[in-house]
Amino acid sequence: MTGSAPQGRLLAWARRLESIAATGLHYAKDPFDVQRYEYLRDVAAEMFAHAADTDVEAVRGLLRAEFGPGTPKLVVRAAVFRDDRILLVREVADNAWAMPGGWAEVDELPSRGVEREVREETGYEVHAERLIYLHDSAIHGRRDRTYHVYTIFFLCKLLGGEAATSMETVEVGFFPEDALPPLSRSRNTEAELARAFAAHRNPDGPACFD
Repeated sequence: MTGSAPQGRLLAWARRLESIAATGLHYAKDPFDVQRYEYLRDVAAEMFAHAADTDVEAVRGLLRAEFGPGTPKLVVRAAVFRDDRILLVREVADNAWAMPGGWAEVDELPSRGVEREVREETGYEVHAERLIYLHDSAIHGRRDRTYHVYTIFFLCKLLGGEAATSMETVEVGFFPEDALPPLSRSRNTEAELARAFAAHRNPDGPACFD
């Protein structure tokens, strides 16, 4: 393979394919599904080996040694405001409300990911303007999660669009800080929304972490 651009694309495709295979193998119960995801993982190994000009069996061994999440998972969430009201969605999963967001995707910038999540879950177009905070779920009341999760909260500017629900959301609305609906606490808490309102009102405030 000649040139770094084709090699880079091949590696990106291999990472995406391996991500699909790893997720499928983690959740699959049917033996035929397991077999198919193992085949996808082997194809990804061949792509990695070809791009790196290395032994495919060595790569297969490395990928097969991985099981489930080896590092913290990443979630992105958006704080979007209109007239000092925050955008929330009512989740299908628990019938409670949260800032739009979800799992980050492989090979997607976190800022583009949060913009995509808002568009998919609410129908609104936004632009991620700045990071509000990054926190560790293990120290923010979510120790019962299967995965160790980091969440990145972005302050986003509302650009346009109109309210629309999705497969994951059944209602979309803007709420003032003193009249918030019941929150989906596995996704966000009152303290996190308070930080979002504070960041909205103080554009020069620093980002927080941990």
